[in-house]
Amino acid sequence: MLVLGVESSCDETAAAVVRNGREMLSSVIHSQIELHATYGGVVPELASREHLSRIEPIVREALDKAGVDLSQIDAIAVTQGPGLVGSLLVGVCYAKSLALGLGIPVIGVNHIEGHVYSVVFENPPIKYPALALIVSGGHTNLFFVPEEGKYKVISRTRDDAAGEAFDKVAKMMRLGYPGGPAIETLALKGDKNKIRFTRAKISDGRPDFSFSGLKTAVARYISENPITDDQDKADLAAAFQYSVVQTLVDTMERQAQELNPGTLIVAGGVACNLALRESAEKAALRLGLPVYFPSKHLSTDNAAMIAAAGSYYLSKGEKSDLQMTADVTLRLQNIDTETNLTGKRKRYRT
Repeated sequence: MLVLGVESSCDETAAAVVRNGREMLSSVIHSQIELHATYGGVVPELASREHLSRIEPIVREALDKAGVDLSQIDAIAVTQGPGLVGSLLVGVCYAKSLALGLGIPVIGVNHIEGHVYSVVFENPPIKYPALALIVSGGHTNLFFVPEEGKYKVISRTRDDAAGEAFDKVAKMMRLGYPGGPAIETLALKGDKNKIRFTRAKISDGRPDFSFSGLKTAVARYISENPITDDQDKADLAAAFQYSVVQTLVDTMERQAQELNPGTLIVAGGVACNLALRESAEKAALRLGLPVYFPSKHLSTDNAAMIAAAGSYYLSKGEKSDLQMTADVTLRLQNIDTETNLTGKRKRYRT
């Protein structure tokens, strides 16, 4: 079974060909970082226009690298949401049109679920139940996955996503865009214990995340303690990064102790961060569990993970109809896997 994946939820135009949901034959990603760097963040209209100009050649390159042509593709999986509406529409409209012309199924995929599937290519099979920490510029969630295709939200961010906090703090520190890699590089030279930031506590007792207070604390520190040299800046970066990483990993570890998963998963763009990986590995060792990460190529937005997720639904005989459209509010929670995929396939119960 060959599935063509298409991803255009934000600022990467991507296509991939995946066989049987686990074998990646090709994965091509066009990043728009240089386009948006001048503005310090993604400009939605510019992103949409870039997707329009890039999607066709990116798909053709993915097919060429896989050594297949369109006549051999069994289905097309495309990111339906969440994301930027204009960017999503480019991918969804392209995928539906191509599927209609070829007479093959199209499967709308939740982008966050795609990140869960990003670990299937380079790790042993996931042992369920699993606990999945998805951390990116737009999302920070912890999911309990009792079996493939079923999810329960355990923790979510109440405000900024972790990756968003990295970008905003980097902007305060004038490190440029994207902020995550810049802070990580600078933090290597810093002392994480030089500055102490208080972690947010959720008043209702839920194990949720909150990073806006940390962002405010960094802004206050900068205003009250002028950064005079490179070492001061490195110490600040290290302290901020440490606070974010420990908040994420401590929450995951506590929930793992309660839920007894068979596998830990850490995925999403922030999963590239080495400090996060090292901390998660230490937690997994304490818990006696395996922890799976995607490679750097598969941590950021990509189409291979979308194709893998789509392959799972296709194997169950499920597909989306041509009324399916982009949905920026698409949620991944309490999935009913008995329901066929039609229209807004994943408008889940809360």
